[in-house]
Amino acid sequence: MKYSEYRIGLAITGSFCTFDKIKGVVKELAEKGAQVIPIFSGSTQTLDNRFTKASDFVEQIEELTGHKGIKTIQEAEPIGPKGFLDVLVIAPCTGNTMAKLCSGITDTPVLMAAKAHLRNEKPLVISLSSNDALGMNFKNIGMLMNMKNIFFVPFGQDNPEKKPNSMIAHVELIPAAIEAALQGKQLQPVILGK
Repeated sequence: MKYSEYRIGLAITGSFCTFDKIKGVVKELAEKGAQVIPIFSGSTQTLDNRFTKASDFVEQIEELTGHKGIKTIQEAEPIGPKGFLDVLVIAPCTGNTMAKLCSGITDTPVLMAAKAHLRNEKPLVISLSSNDALGMNFKNIGMLMNMKNIFFVPFGQDNPEKKPNSMIAHVELIPAAIEAALQGKQLQPVILGK
């Protein structure tokens, strides 16, 4: 795949423990020549956490991509009519975001970006990170897997002994999942061990 030919939207939600890994993926995609357009949820933009200060994280992602991030619902809406993304990746995608996506709720920049992008029948790749993926969010994962143009980064349980319902994507497979999704394929196997 010639990454320089693609504009990749990277929508980031508030699974803060994955942020360092996401920065690594952003760097890899940018080094491969992709144009990466960051999209930030409200939580990502404003909530400082034990892993990073929100403003520092946003600044680092914008620096890595060379693009100012999309930070409001109004800024995300033109993704639909302008159709300027080839693929959109939600990484990390929290259980909250998955539940709202299933219900057609567009109350964050990330959800508006997803809705706008899907209207163009282009691939949406989900890199899940949810402490209740095998609990309350299990049905949402199933619903999203059965929706047209939605693909998943392979995922698995991250700590079955202490957090038996928690699942997280293998973020190192985001580039491979993007390549497969651009061909209309789900990267297999979807469920992987640690």
